[in-house]
Amino acid sequence: MAHAAQANVALGAQIIDINMGCPAKKVLKKAAGSALLRDPQLVKDILTAVVAAVDVPVTLKIRTGWSTDQRNGLDIANIAQDAGIKALAVHGRTRACGFKGAVEYDTIAAIKQTLDIPVIANGDINTAEDAANILAYTNADGLMIGRGAQGNPWLFQQIHHHLQHGTPLKKPSNQIIWQVLQQHLYGLYDLYGEIMGPRIARKHVGWYLKQEPALRQQFNHLQDPLHQLDFLNHYFASTENQAA
Repeated sequence: MAHAAQANVALGAQIIDINMGCPAKKVLKKAAGSALLRDPQLVKDILTAVVAAVDVPVTLKIRTGWSTDQRNGLDIANIAQDAGIKALAVHGRTRACGFKGAVEYDTIAAIKQTLDIPVIANGDINTAEDAANILAYTNADGLMIGRGAQGNPWLFQQIHHHLQHGTPLKKPSNQIIWQVLQQHLYGLYDLYGEIMGPRIARKHVGWYLKQEPALRQQFNHLQDPLHQLDFLNHYFASTENQAA
């Protein structure tokens, strides 16, 4: 881990972020990700080694614990701060919870109350109202947003506006959604190529069109970039005309 951190800094990394929150089985099988929460001594060894190895800030993401009866997030948080971690992100579920069930914010609030370093709350932040409520409840210094932004990259702008003004921001028009989605698709095609690009695009488009299951099903049968773009262009043109 220390050598990997040094290699990334040599390539220009300005920060090293360690993820001890991933619950994926393929990660857990290697005793990585959130599996590390079962071994506080190993957590301490890893964090101490990485912090000592680089001059850039080292941050950490964790969960509230391995399971609901082994919720040791506060202990891990203290280990992290003592090791020199500069900021801590906490997902409000245990490893055993995966991404199911309600997020538990009490542990995040307790960690924030105890630590001196910035604490970032994570988990089920899907709306601007969610963001405001979670910040108020946990007193966290910031928010980390993952799945809530899938198909809704405007969420960050909506949250910022709500926190600044206390009012909701108008939803983007279909024209704006299509402009952003086009940019997203061209990026996918350019990065992954004309074979894998359209395949990977299916899940991304599915997030943008999650309220249109029939449309998503039709889109998933399209095999190449041109047909995908034509299909979506026709859809958004028709919705814009209906709105007008």
